[in-house]
Amino acid sequence: MQCFSRSVSAIFIMLICLTTFSWRAAAQENGEYIAIRKEGSGNIALVLNKLDVRGQGNAGAQRLDTIIHDGLDFTGIFALISPPLNIKSNSDGEHAVINFGVLDSVAAEVYAGGTLTTKSTTLNLDMEVYDISGAKLLFKKTYRGKDPRALGYAFCADLVENLTGKRSIFGSKIVFISTKTGNKEIYECDFDGQGVEQLTSSHSIIMTPALSPDGRYLAYTDFISGAPVLSIRNLLDKKTVAVARSGVGIDPGWRSSSEVATTLSFEGDQEIYLIKTNGVISSRLTNSPGIDISPTFSPDGSQMAYVSARNGQPQIFIQDMHSGQARRLTFSGNYNTQPSWSPNEDKIAFTMWENGGELNIFVVNVDGSGLVKLTGNSGNNESPSWSPDGQMIVFTSSRQGSKKLYTMNVTGKNQRQLLSMGGEQMQPFWSLFRK
Repeated sequence: MQCFSRSVSAIFIMLICLTTFSWRAAAQENGEYIAIRKEGSGNIALVLNKLDVRGQGNAGAQRLDTIIHDGLDFTGIFALISPPLNIKSNSDGEHAVINFGVLDSVAAEVYAGGTLTTKSTTLNLDMEVYDISGAKLLFKKTYRGKDPRALGYAFCADLVENLTGKRSIFGSKIVFISTKTGNKEIYECDFDGQGVEQLTSSHSIIMTPALSPDGRYLAYTDFISGAPVLSIRNLLDKKTVAVARSGVGIDPGWRSSSEVATTLSFEGDQEIYLIKTNGVISSRLTNSPGIDISPTFSPDGSQMAYVSARNGQPQIFIQDMHSGQARRLTFSGNYNTQPSWSPNEDKIAFTMWENGGELNIFVVNVDGSGLVKLTGNSGNNESPSWSPDGQMIVFTSSRQGSKKLYTMNVTGKNQRQLLSMGGEQMQPFWSLFRK
């Protein structure tokens, strides 16, 4: 295969010199909830009222208003309606009566509002949420703490999960690669691009970071020794284990919090192996001609999607972990890579190299039906990774020239840049773990 001028990712470039074929190495919760929105029925019409203030704390209330508003807007599941006039019967926040008729007149479905009280350095946030159609209290809760951002997002998380029954994105982290320092290092940020923190300082090349489901381990590929090696770092004690085998060790994907799959070539062909967090190989998962790479697992760990060149060009396959039987998933396009399995179990996002030379992100049902293109006419788009609720995707795009991180809803709507920092950002991985 000829080397291509447009790479799927940085690891694509590095591996092209190592292999004949190469491509990017890359919850729903059960329980009761309020079924305000039916699946596919559109956004939830929400009136989010400004916080009342008891005692001192106007500036803090304004900041919390912004945090909660921006957090809910980021999810893409709400239609935020400006609070109408006369939303309460009087100005006494403690005894005011909500005017549900006024709320109904602006076609709102849900009302949320509350009061902020500051005691010394502690913030007390009392919030109430109502179903407008029945004037019914959905939930009421008090949040206490010193960090306005943590309090605001704790409420956002409760609101989303109460209204949809799905695990929210609030408190989740995204790890990614950035060239800000001149080297490719791993960084971490909050789900909305805030709180950026550098995790590695290798002064070398690091690629394809992946966090374990419990958030304890970080697996990645590093070139510190000159060859690509899989490393597993315990984020609690900062100890790192290298899976030292001859050949390559690339592109991790977690099956559980105790096992990560990766591609190794120490037995000749590039196959996928299952590795324990101490670096010990527990089993070999694939055995086929051609390279097998980029493992991603169903939420229950019973199935593995991956990329294989066994039929010539790279395509995505799904393998049953019990029987070992594999089936081809993708048939549209000649070059499909970077699969990412949705935490809702039903879909797989991936990157397709289209005939025009453009990289774009698609989603497909796990049975191979329902192929949908999410990006297009916006540079190269690659490296999709699902949010914990399965409603959003973070990805890399070159639409502004250099590679930056973007997010979008599962429909492809609301595409926007995640953060702004020096250098390029690429290969994002959205953690399922929430703090």
